[in-house]
Amino acid sequence: MGWLTKDIEHAPCTVEISHRFESLHAHVRFNNGAVIHPGDEVKVQGPEIMAPFGEIVTEDRQATILRASRLERLWTRLTGDFEVMELCEFSFSEEVTL
Repeated sequence: MGWLTKDIEHAPCTVEISHRFESLHAHVRFNNGAVIHPGDEVKVQGPEIMAPFGEIVTEDRQATILRASRLERLWTRLTGDFEVMELCEFSFSEEVTL
């Protein structure tokens, strides 16, 4: 992997979709131990998975990992904290009483 080149990797994975009252999540676990780094992109192959309410669906799939170049990885590390701060909402009003 160079400063501007990207690598493509294929990995078997297990997808778990939960659509329950206690937990609403989607997790991907790579069965070959692949690790995702900042800036990498993952695309799980196959049709959309729909879990009915109250159930957890687990399927084995193939994933394509597009590895970020060294420059993209560095940029993601440098700017990632700023993007996370956009998700935060702060309020400094004096109207709130406890």
